[in-house]
Amino acid sequence: MDILLQQIINGLVLGSMYALVALGYTMVYGIIGLINFAHGDVLMVGALTSWSIIAVMRDATPDLPGWIILLLATLIAMVVCAILNFTIEKLAYRPLRNSPRLAPLITAIGVSILLQTLAMIIWKPNPKSYPSMLSTEPIPLGGAVISTTQVTILATTAIVLAGLMWLVNRTNMGRAMRATAENPRVAALMGIKPDTVISATFIIGAMLAAIAGIMWASNYGTVQHSMGFMPGLKAFVAAVMGGIGNLAGAVVGGLLLGLIEALGAGYLGKLTGGFLGSQYTDIFAFIVLALVLTLRPSGLLGERVADRA
Repeated sequence: MDILLQQIINGLVLGSMYALVALGYTMVYGIIGLINFAHGDVLMVGALTSWSIIAVMRDATPDLPGWIILLLATLIAMVVCAILNFTIEKLAYRPLRNSPRLAPLITAIGVSILLQTLAMIIWKPNPKSYPSMLSTEPIPLGGAVISTTQVTILATTAIVLAGLMWLVNRTNMGRAMRATAENPRVAALMGIKPDTVISATFIIGAMLAAIAGIMWASNYGTVQHSMGFMPGLKAFVAAVMGGIGNLAGAVVGGLLLGLIEALGAGYLGKLTGGFLGSQYTDIFAFIVLALVLTLRPSGLLGERVADRA
């Protein structure tokens, strides 16, 4: 039972990070029907930007508490990622908005490769140790343990998700997003500016990706130029699994995928007599994707227009 509880905690933490990235995918898809495969690399840029800011601030202000440095680094990384994603949307995706869907998809893959290459040039290709800015003292929890970083990840994710749901469902911007997702031309006739709404969606998604990237780096203690590929791919799986275009579905898909991977990592070796270890847990994401696409192509929660963003 202790192992089960520990893996559930690990799964919820992992799923929370997937959920934040999946929300970026599902928001953009809900608005313009685009799968932004460069989204995971925005996560990487956020993590590496925060790594650089933390290094500078620790040298300049060594007496400043770690959590304040981490908070400031997160805010700066969110701004950098927002500007980056706004630029990507304006230069790479907007000119192709009325093109066949294959064109922006190939462009997204090209942007992903470009971002990885630029990051490799700026930050060098070698993995870097990400400093622990919060207490490393484990917190006992009913036979399992949870770190301060993991508690922060869960709390931050809950707050961010609640704020996003409020934004989409209770504000004028959210209504504009839903109207643009339903029919951009009709929304424009009602005084809504679709280009502004789409840019705002990319900016919000980038901020979520930056937070997720810093969470990922803090939890695993390392950053590098290719770190965004696998989280981005799995977050896409989570979005499809929950019902891409559906905010609640992205959250449910992310949490379920995190739990499946964590439980698989905890029990795969035992079930196979040591033949398969935890390094094979990546296969679960794609097995789940295949099953969902086969049995329920619309996702677990389907696609509800009122929840799209």
